[in-house]
Amino acid sequence: MSQLSVSEISAQLESSNSRDRMVALAALREVPAEQAVPLIKKVLNDEMLQVRSMAVFALGVKQTEECYPILVKLLETDPDYGIRADAAGALGYLADSRAYEPLVRAFYEDTNWLVRFSAAVSLGNLKDIRAKEVLIAALDSEEVVLQQAAIAALGEIKAVEAVDKILRFVQSEDWLIKQRLAEALGNLKTEKSISALKYLAKDSHPQVQQAATISLQRLAAD
Repeated sequence: MSQLSVSEISAQLESSNSRDRMVALAALREVPAEQAVPLIKKVLNDEMLQVRSMAVFALGVKQTEECYPILVKLLETDPDYGIRADAAGALGYLADSRAYEPLVRAFYEDTNWLVRFSAAVSLGNLKDIRAKEVLIAALDSEEVVLQQAAIAALGEIKAVEAVDKILRFVQSEDWLIKQRLAEALGNLKTEKSISALKYLAKDSHPQVQQAATISLQRLAAD
């Protein structure tokens, strides 16, 4: 398919066919952010949830000064938990340190686990050490996916002080938790981390073994 012009994309975003609108959003990949964002805003309140979701994600990729306040508002007020989760994820892509506080609020106050999961992942993407206490608290969550996100994010923000807290998962029955642990420990160089990685490198699950081996190599190269 030949590349659509900005005017063609704009027209297609007003099509009554939701597939046309999604194709138009995808076409914005090649359009500079300053031109793309006004077009993305046209479908932020689309009747089709999938179109809205694509638009919210696009605001995290096409970054202008407008994107941050729009995403925070969606995170804090949108009635659809999927859109709130998308907004939390997009804020992580923006890598704007201002997002720290709204993401922490979402983690503590939103009642939906998917929104809290996205907030935890994005706190890791911000690489802001202030998130350490929030993420340590998330380790006690009843939702396994939140534990996975918190472990990964603690590695992303290089919270070396959290090593003892996450090492309790070394015996987890969930291989994904052990994989996240192995990946996180590769960013947290301590003697305990290296010892745990040597143990995880012998795990029965190949992806845990691989993650631990890669992390050991990374730590050895530091």
